[in-house]
Amino acid sequence: MQVRSASTAKCTTFPTSTRRSTSLLCTRPMSMADAREGANRDRYELVERSLFLPEHDAFRETVRRFVEKELVPQHGQWEKEGVVPREVWAKAADLGMLCPSIPPEYGGLGADWLYDVVVIEEITRGNVTGPGFMVHSEMVAPYILAWGSEALKREWLPRMVLGEAIGALGMTEPGAGSDAKNIRTRAIRDGSEYVINGQKTYISNGQHADIIVLACKTDPGEGAKGVSLIAVDARSPGVERGRNLEKIGLKAQDTSELFFNDVRVPADNLLGSEGQGFSMLMTKLAQERLCIAIKSIAACEAILSWTVDYTPERKLFGQSVADFQNTQFVLAQLAAEISAGRILVDWGIKHFLDGRLSSVDAAKMKLLMTNLNGKVVDECLQFFGGYGYMCEYPVSQAYVDARITRIAGGSNEVMKQIIARDLFRGKIGRD
Repeated sequence: MQVRSASTAKCTTFPTSTRRSTSLLCTRPMSMADAREGANRDRYELVERSLFLPEHDAFRETVRRFVEKELVPQHGQWEKEGVVPREVWAKAADLGMLCPSIPPEYGGLGADWLYDVVVIEEITRGNVTGPGFMVHSEMVAPYILAWGSEALKREWLPRMVLGEAIGALGMTEPGAGSDAKNIRTRAIRDGSEYVINGQKTYISNGQHADIIVLACKTDPGEGAKGVSLIAVDARSPGVERGRNLEKIGLKAQDTSELFFNDVRVPADNLLGSEGQGFSMLMTKLAQERLCIAIKSIAACEAILSWTVDYTPERKLFGQSVADFQNTQFVLAQLAAEISAGRILVDWGIKHFLDGRLSSVDAAKMKLLMTNLNGKVVDECLQFFGGYGYMCEYPVSQAYVDARITRIAGGSNEVMKQIIARDLFRGKIGRD
């Protein structure tokens, strides 16, 4: 298959090849590199999937090769440095991995959203957590495409497709957490500009960000109705980056504090209209939560695969760990739950493609899949014994990386509130 590459203005051929399989050592679980290179990838799919066409499969193979050759060998170093170099973004852009569904008039491939899904899944299955491509492509670009002015779209989207400009979403604040209604960052209109003051925290891509979709209060007395979204050029005077925050997981992904001190932004950088920010966030958060669910179920499939490969090799009391009925029953239960999760998530992907995914359904998937991710990695780690606690092995890394999924994109407690509010609509409290 040939797809027009926005970054090179030439046809890029996505090659197809047979899937790779690597063998495991008899006495040790696979190393981080082994897992990221894709041991027994055929086992990842416990149920038949019907969403993807041959061109998606060809693109998947290209993404997989990129993960194995360009990301895996350097990821350990990036974890030490706490950031992925900018040139990696440009290399990913050469293959159409950044914002692939952005329309051609803004520099994108105009591909369907399943290409985005492929990128999320393959990076997750490679156990590579550093590149913040998902935030860039699935959280920032969609806001600009949906509500940005024509000038704003033409200024930023082509550069995002090329990897020349990196996007960040500035929503979370130290005192607000998942509650977007209570943000304190202020944007005051002053003629043809907004003057912004405030701070954000836990901002993915914060160290590299060139464009920030920032949630601000333009009318602090109106609660949720006073929230607006403004695209801020990170080079603007008054924008300051705080420290790169140290986390228990996602070590290679830069996560920062951002400060805004009398930052002047053109009024034309307002997304949509004043006061529409909260409704925009609720609309696009459904996509973000679906992406987290996609990432979580892909992680579950990979972790189960590692465990099924390793337990027959690990010996205990004269037999393999896989010979014990407990091992078989635990992994059988997880396989059944992962299969059900995969069916649900693929249903969610199809509904999103059809424009029918509700915020409530997205909340349900995010809640269930992130909880399942935590369960799968916790129970599977146990079968690796002491190796499972060693940082050099993938199940250990997956364990610490999984924890954030129950917090990011709105905590799972917030997901329960969304679901409960829908269940009891008009029956209890406020609608």
